[in-house]
Amino acid sequence: MIDSENIKVKRNLTALVEFSRIINSSLDLDFILSNILLTCLGKFFATKGIIALKINGAIVPKSFKGLSIDAINKFPKLKGGEDLFEDKLFKKYLTENHIVTVEKISSSQECLGIVCLGEKLNKNPFTVSDLEFLRTILNISSSAIHNSIMIDELKHVNRALDRRVHRLNSLFELSKEFGMFSESTKVARLLAYSVIGQFLVSKFAVITFRPGEIEILESKFDEKELSLAIKGYDFTAYENSISKNEIAENFPLLEILGIELIVPMQLQGETKGLILLGKRINNHTYSETDIEFIYSIGSLAIISLENRRLFKEALEKQKLEEELEIARGIQKNLLPHSIPQFKSFEIAAINISSQHVGGDYYDIITLNENNFCIAIGDVSGKGVPAALLMANIQAFLRVICKHGMDIAEATGIINDLITSNITDGKFITFFWGMLNEVDKTIQYVNAGHNHPLLIRKGKIHKLDKGGIILGVMKTFTPYITETVHLEKDDVIFLFTDGVTEAKNFNDEEFSDEKLENLSIKLANLPADEILQSVKNEVQSFAKGTLQSDDITMLVLKVI
Repeated sequence: MIDSENIKVKRNLTALVEFSRIINSSLDLDFILSNILLTCLGKFFATKGIIALKINGAIVPKSFKGLSIDAINKFPKLKGGEDLFEDKLFKKYLTENHIVTVEKISSSQECLGIVCLGEKLNKNPFTVSDLEFLRTILNISSSAIHNSIMIDELKHVNRALDRRVHRLNSLFELSKEFGMFSESTKVARLLAYSVIGQFLVSKFAVITFRPGEIEILESKFDEKELSLAIKGYDFTAYENSISKNEIAENFPLLEILGIELIVPMQLQGETKGLILLGKRINNHTYSETDIEFIYSIGSLAIISLENRRLFKEALEKQKLEEELEIARGIQKNLLPHSIPQFKSFEIAAINISSQHVGGDYYDIITLNENNFCIAIGDVSGKGVPAALLMANIQAFLRVICKHGMDIAEATGIINDLITSNITDGKFITFFWGMLNEVDKTIQYVNAGHNHPLLIRKGKIHKLDKGGIILGVMKTFTPYITETVHLEKDDVIFLFTDGVTEAKNFNDEEFSDEKLENLSIKLANLPADEILQSVKNEVQSFAKGTLQSDDITMLVLKVI
């Protein structure tokens, strides 16, 4: 009897040693589990068996023999805790499938899983020695199973790292490619094809946002339907990706088009565009790492697109500035290059534009030996349109002056010409006068302009006779003219509203009152000194603030 037991023990030890050698010779989990199960079934003549392992906190079947696929699919969801054997569903499952013994597979740290064995062929129960032998097998197997699981996890991590490295390399190459294109459509196409290559996307679209409009750069959806589907939604408010479920809930028209993912393209925290993706050809869903990669590609693309836009704007701005500089030179040539010298009058004048080109105008036109004309005007608005109107009025004025027409009648003709050529509600305030050196007189018409100041012996007389401003309507009521006889030391101060409306830091205007008081104070000075003093006073008043309007002044003093 003792010899029989010894032989049995030796056989068991031999079997365990051989089992250990086989199990520990491989790191393939399926191979290890299959050998454990076959060893158990062969040793105990069991009819069926299952090995279930703990994966992500739940125990799931990984290897089985003698059970149908349907039976395995019905395996209950189990947790690897101590109450495993108290689970009612598990108990019911064991009974229904004639499984008579269950043992845990445990490492030193935790429960790795369980082995479930069916009844023996001879219907005999599992003995104490059978269970001890089973536990010994599982103890030997636990380290091999644990190592195999760890290796599988490392392989999974390595595969994930390989994918990330590959995607980082792709992003690096794409960043160089994006920088080579000068057209936004090519950038969008490269972006789209990169996503297609990585994720096998069936349909896609790339759109960008501009103030008040959405531009579809590239699309495999019907563009008309896509435009209607995105119309009315403020996608600039979205910072994160929009999943298939969110699209179905909030954007039904986009769902109908087959869009399953929307990824914003952001620049400095602001959404500048969207990548819209349809179903993947392999039917896989978009994972978090997939979305991160798409987001990264989108960020590279939007930087490239924005750089293209800014570069284009810079070129256009440079071109506009060059054109404005040319326009400024032309306009400067329209103003008098030098002040003519007269026997009875001193004249000084200045024009300071608030932009490259402005709408203020002044002129001094010599008619003959004893007569000349002075004029000042202010076109509503600023910039090139105002400058063009200014050029028009100068041309009209010079032509009319050569014909020696009556000044009131001539003003009516100028008004009719300006009215015929003006658009967008613009207008011109205008003052002009004919001076005679022999009689020392000025005959003038004021067409709605700031009243020039006639300063005589400390008092001011305003030159306000005339009519409506130019360009509002045709002349129905003739303009009124006034002739003023000038005396020695009289000063006539002509100006535009850029002088009186100049503002300081407190948003206070220089004002007509301040200008009138200053003019009286300076009236005894020569014309050029009066002009310079007023200019200095206005600039000192508005020091540090941006000049908001053109400034034009003309000072005439009777000698």
